[in-house]
Amino acid sequence: MKHALLLILLVMSLPSFAAVTPWVEFTQSNGHIKIPVEIEGVKTYALLDTGANINAINYRFVDFNKLDLDNGKKFKIAGVYGTELKSSFKNVEVNLFGSDMELDDLVSMNLGSPSTGLLLGAGFFSQFIVQLDYPNSLMRLVTRDSLDMPKLANIKMQSQKGTGLPIVQVVLDGDKTVWLTLDTGNSAGLVMKRNVAESMGWLEKHHSEQGILAGVNKAAITDSFRISSVQFGPFELENVLVTVPSEGESSNLSSRSSVAGSRIKGKRVQGLLGFDVLKHFVITIDYKTGRAHVGLPAN
Repeated sequence: MKHALLLILLVMSLPSFAAVTPWVEFTQSNGHIKIPVEIEGVKTYALLDTGANINAINYRFVDFNKLDLDNGKKFKIAGVYGTELKSSFKNVEVNLFGSDMELDDLVSMNLGSPSTGLLLGAGFFSQFIVQLDYPNSLMRLVTRDSLDMPKLANIKMQSQKGTGLPIVQVVLDGDKTVWLTLDTGNSAGLVMKRNVAESMGWLEKHHSEQGILAGVNKAAITDSFRISSVQFGPFELENVLVTVPSEGESSNLSSRSSVAGSRIKGKRVQGLLGFDVLKHFVITIDYKTGRAHVGLPAN
């Protein structure tokens, strides 16, 4: 893919690049990771999203800045709530980390405020090992020959068949083992299928609060509560936020935004793992090979 080759050139062209880029700061906004970029000469932010196997552009950003972009093909996009046919743009000029490139197949969708112009998913993450230091709001890119990920990996993770998204194995309340999509674009904690909560007796055991969770296509009513513990790699977290669709709401919790239509079956994915868990750690992700390391920051 054109944008993948350009991203490789981007890393190789960084002045201080050897095998690891310097740590650079990112912005944490409502549980999302954002980095500064320019689109068609307009300064904006890109949201980094491991839970999306697409790249996308915010149509509110396009409209607000009156950009005249080349139309691309249409994609059938499956979100947590619903599937829709969406248009895309091609030959979009983007400046990322100081390097100019053109991106194709940017799906047009609502990313919230026009201040966020871009979403970078699998097309970005699959090119490198990516390290995200949540507590210190830092990130860097690493080439695969620089880290022995098979040796360093300390959590059960793999690429989901069909979507290629990273899925991790966690243990809930010391009892139930499930696979969840590791989703940096999920600002909640765990977003789970309702039948998991019912089988664990959580809805009767815990006081829940109703809310609304927005997907890429539409929003739905949810119930949220906190469970006693989640085992995430070598770490055990307590009092973790869990959100489930309210009774009667349908959902697709294998991913939040992906190209629909794959019939390839793999692990049964029961939901999404997001910010309320990730915020404590330095996460090293080899998206392409499905390996990860979870650690604590040095300071």
